[in-house]
Order: sequence, then C-alpha cells, then structure tokens
Amino acid sequence: MIRHATPADVPEIHRMIRELAEYEKALEEARASEEQLHEALFGERPAAFAHIAETADGEIAGYSLWFLNFSTWRGVHGIYLEDLYVRPGLRGGGYGKALLAELARICVERGYERLEWSVLDWNLSAIEFYKSLGAVSMSEWTVNRLTDDALVRLGTTE
Repeated sequence: MIRHATPADVPEIHRMIRELAEYEKALEEARASEEQLHEALFGERPAAFAHIAETADGEIAGYSLWFLNFSTWRGVHGIYLEDLYVRPGLRGGGYGKALLAELARICVERGYERLEWSVLDWNLSAIEFYKSLGAVSMSEWTVNRLTDDALVRLGTTE
C-alpha cells in the first residue's frame, strides 16, 4: 500500500534517510534533523512531499521523497525524486515500483511531463531496476553541486 506521509511518519522517514545514507556510504553527510524534515514536509510552505510504502501488516517498507521542478523546454512542472528507499529485507517485493508508479500517476494526472532522479553509478541493481521500468540514463548530463566552503565563498563574493 502506498499512502501520503503524515507528520507522525517523520521519525521513521528520518531513520530511513539515515539508512539510505549509510547504504550510499555517506552517513556523515546526512545532517538533517527530524525538525528540519518536519518543516520541509509539513510546514507553512512545504518544500517537499513524501509517500510511504507499507506491507500488508502495516510495517513501513520504504518511502519516496520528492519535490517539483520545472522544465523550460517543456514549459511545465515535473517531479524530482530526491529519495527512493526500500528496506533491504523487503526489496524485490514491489514496493519501489509501487512508489515510482504513484509518482508517475501524479505526473500524468497533473500534466507534468518528467519524473527524474539520480542514481549512483555503482548501484547496478538500482540501475537495472530503473531500466526495466523504461527509465533512460541521461549519460550526457553531469550533476554539479556547490556546498560548504565553496558555496559560502561564491555566495559572499562581490
């Protein structure tokens, strides 16, 4: 079952974010607090949205966390999937596909023309899973990021 996340889910989503960061070998980079997550998802002006995948017994199997982007080429919004995570013991049970299908449904319903995300190049099982759904790797595009000292330096340059 896929459902919208609620404020009561924040502690569990926070735990899964940390599990995902550990899986991606970047736990030290996962610095967001539960309070920040709650504000981002359920504050006065939400910056992101989340869905929860549950087992038939009501156990939380995984989550998706996403936000809207905009394509200047298409002229409409799209969804950028920041996180897709299914707990290791429950992978292969259709939860990841169901979470992605829900986001695709939202795109179709709202007239959004893109559902996009990033995947680590060493995560071959995820890459193969995404390919099986018809996803296309954007191999000509490279992600760029400014953080920490580089961001501050550029942001304080006159």
